[in-house]
Amino acid sequence: MHIVHVHVRVKPEFAGPFRAATLENASHSVREPGIARFDVLQQADDPARFLLVEIYRSAEAPAQHKETAHYAAWRDAVAGMMAEPRSSVRYASVFPGEESW
Repeated sequence: MHIVHVHVRVKPEFAGPFRAATLENASHSVREPGIARFDVLQQADDPARFLLVEIYRSAEAPAQHKETAHYAAWRDAVAGMMAEPRSSVRYASVFPGEESW
């Protein structure tokens, strides 16, 4: 499994529109064969901060995800909402092992 945490801080006035656009993207993303899980989290004490937890089945799946129409639509829709560039951290699953997915 390939896990990516995407950290996002949007301008406060865009928290609602960002959330809506991201939920639309996530609803399509979870249907991709290469995605095992796609979580959208909003920080409780700062609603302008989000964490996307993306769990991919293969090393190729993140690049395949970025080629989809729904990802491109999301990327373009939220570009002007960002308070700062989004950042990501990649992880490898240690436990549970891939057989549990």
